[in-house]
Amino acid sequence: MTRSAREIREEIIATVLRNGGHLASSLGAVELSMALAEAFDPERDRVVWDVGHQAYAWKILTGRGGRFGSIRTLGGLSPFLDPAESPADAAVSGHAGSALSVALGLAAARDRRGGSEHVVAVVGDASMANGHSLEALNNCAAETKKLIVVLNDNEMSISRSVGSLSRVLARLTSGVRYNRAKNAVKAAGRALRLSFLYRPVHGLKRILKTMVLGDLWFEQFGLHYLGPVDGHDPAALASALAAAKAEPRSVVVHVVTRKGKGYAPAEQDPVKYHGVSPVAPVAPGERPRTWSEEFGAALSELARKDERVVALTAGMRDGTGLAGFAREFPDRFFDVGIAEGHLVAFAAGLAAGGLRPFVAVYSTFLQRAVDQVMHDVCISRLPVVICVDRAGIVGADGATHQGLYDYAMLRCLPNLEIVQPKDAPDLAAALGEALERGGPTVVRYPRGAAPSSLEVPPPPAGAKFAVWAPGDALAKAIAVAGEVGGCEVVHARSLKPFDAERLARQRAAGMKIVSIENGSLAGGFGEAIGADLRFGWPDVFVPHGRIDELERKYSLDAGAIAAALVGERERGG
Repeated sequence: MTRSAREIREEIIATVLRNGGHLASSLGAVELSMALAEAFDPERDRVVWDVGHQAYAWKILTGRGGRFGSIRTLGGLSPFLDPAESPADAAVSGHAGSALSVALGLAAARDRRGGSEHVVAVVGDASMANGHSLEALNNCAAETKKLIVVLNDNEMSISRSVGSLSRVLARLTSGVRYNRAKNAVKAAGRALRLSFLYRPVHGLKRILKTMVLGDLWFEQFGLHYLGPVDGHDPAALASALAAAKAEPRSVVVHVVTRKGKGYAPAEQDPVKYHGVSPVAPVAPGERPRTWSEEFGAALSELARKDERVVALTAGMRDGTGLAGFAREFPDRFFDVGIAEGHLVAFAAGLAAGGLRPFVAVYSTFLQRAVDQVMHDVCISRLPVVICVDRAGIVGADGATHQGLYDYAMLRCLPNLEIVQPKDAPDLAAALGEALERGGPTVVRYPRGAAPSSLEVPPPPAGAKFAVWAPGDALAKAIAVAGEVGGCEVVHARSLKPFDAERLARQRAAGMKIVSIENGSLAGGFGEAIGADLRFGWPDVFVPHGRIDELERKYSLDAGAIAAALVGERERGG
């Protein structure tokens, strides 16, 4: 049965409001998904989506409609695209910027073996400015004769798109005059029916396009440009994709969509409705502030006292809690777009120039800039403060977004200090200390509500276990200690360097060292301190699901850890 765009939108809205998920982006790409599924064979042609949060309709249209209600739940559909889930998913798509490179590789492999399938990269306008995308664009003409790039332009990343490329695209989307003039030239060419005039007329069309739209940006990279196309007009989309398939060379189809289309709240506030969480009812005034909000408030307070303080983010102003800072200090706020490597290197330049940059970035996206942390920040001991949001398990966003690996990736870097505060006042204090330190610092904090106060219990006499926990695992460690008894709880606020003297005293006293961490066991904090018993996330890509469900699945809830310690004590360990 053919489903209408309205029906698909209704299902997406109902499911996301129930399960949480990425709403505005997928609502804007419904007609585009339908047109792609009609124009191409999803299981034969290779359609690579750049960031799967725009592809919920694609899931519904490619054999997963009956299971769509399970998205983001444990054992249900993935929140992003995954070839293990469906042959219609050509590649994993959790991070922006990789689709063009992956699609180019698929096209080059097809050419080498003489295949005939179409290869399509569906790229958002903000992702096109990502370094990966630009590198692939630069390499495109050299590696394949035919790749179809669908540019989904809604003028947004998570926040509004920034940078020069967004202005280029804005000029292109204003091409109504051009399209009218182009059609007139085409009509003149058909009326003439004179082959010797074809080239002059075609040349006139190109000259006209240049005059009206300015520099033919994509044409300079060897890709024929088609568009702009109304992304909510099925006939226009079908015509454009048919032309792209028929074009003998690589082509860009510039599709203009509206983020949140069909759901008024999301259309009016696409930033707020980019990602939606199912929230339990809370009485007015009772909602605790998130770690991100506490970070933004604390950084604004530092900025009021020190004019050197500047804030940076990579297309995540609102998500990282910096909206208030940006309004109060517009000349001290930098949004570089989806370009994390540039973000960190840019911060290094700001620090070398005498400023004190605070870089706000999700753990899962900082992974893309580890080289810049090493090469541009740590070697020169520059005072860059990297504020790692969503450090630890994030739950329903799944394997591509679990923030489990930043500590393991960074702890080997010389000159770098890594701290993890335990509550909101401790976060503010950690930021202040990082400002005064004069060297590179990482401040980590998890997703969710920040405790207003969290106190470590005094150590009991004759403790058998020393339970070390970073700030985001401290509450769990306290709960475990209360259940087991005989535990000295240590807030591992400084993850690098850690308190080696205290650790040595505990070992000398015959205590068993236990680590509880909200990160990867491989390369994690327990490994760093040589803990006897280590509790953390195993060496697998942790799937999507509620955090409490995932903790039970991997025996990382407080009850399971307490039972393990009781068993160790009973065995005489």
